[in-house]
Amino acid sequence: MNKVQPKKRLGQHFLTDKNIAEKIVNSLTYVNYNDVLEIGPGMGVLTDFLFKNSMNRIKLIDIDTESVLYLKQKYPEHTDNIIEGDFLKLNFDIYFQDSFAVIGNFPYNISSQILFKVLDYKKNIPELVGMFQKEVAERCVAQPKSKAYGIVSVLLQAYYDVEYLFTVKPSVFNPPPKVQSAVIRMKRKSNYALNCNEKLFWQIVKAGFNQRRKTLKNALSVLLEKEKMTTLIFERRAETLSVEEFIALTVHIENIKQH
Repeated sequence: MNKVQPKKRLGQHFLTDKNIAEKIVNSLTYVNYNDVLEIGPGMGVLTDFLFKNSMNRIKLIDIDTESVLYLKQKYPEHTDNIIEGDFLKLNFDIYFQDSFAVIGNFPYNISSQILFKVLDYKKNIPELVGMFQKEVAERCVAQPKSKAYGIVSVLLQAYYDVEYLFTVKPSVFNPPPKVQSAVIRMKRKSNYALNCNEKLFWQIVKAGFNQRRKTLKNALSVLLEKEKMTTLIFERRAETLSVEEFIALTVHIENIKQH
């Protein structure tokens, strides 16, 4: 079997360190699901460790035809579970009857889109373990009043407990990326349904951070007339609010709109 060449246009950086690969796979808890979907397996460095855990049904998805052919040769007994396609366009209902976890050394050029797709299907996905650009990983776990805290931080932390597990240096990849990498784990909260209008919650979070230098009174004027924003919270900036405060603000705005 010829080795797969990493393709720049697909943002591929293949992990070469087996110890790190095993550490990533061992970060899955296997709580509340049996199936696991690996995104962008490349030449299967994570996959080898996933298949050792034969209790679980492993599926692989890769957009790279060369990788898919390689993986089908490497794992002939698993060819039915190797999907050639784009995770961002995947219809989960075709492949999964139950909940499943997501794992991968994610292509950095689509890592934020992967997170938003996971959020769209949070009912189906109780856990994610993934390698990201360090800067993106830091955004996922960032707390209020920090520079990294933003839309991704609030939306992920509203539904998932997000942990920064460890940092990974560029030298363990082929080709080495120009940035540091990091692995995070997201475990869905047991009570992940928000006690507010979720569509409005998303709108408030996005509007608040899209003009993060402005007070909420100015940033949210697209959603509510300024003269109705009389409480002190509207004098604050989005980056100072915790997830719980964003939920409370959503309920507050909803009440104002109804009266």
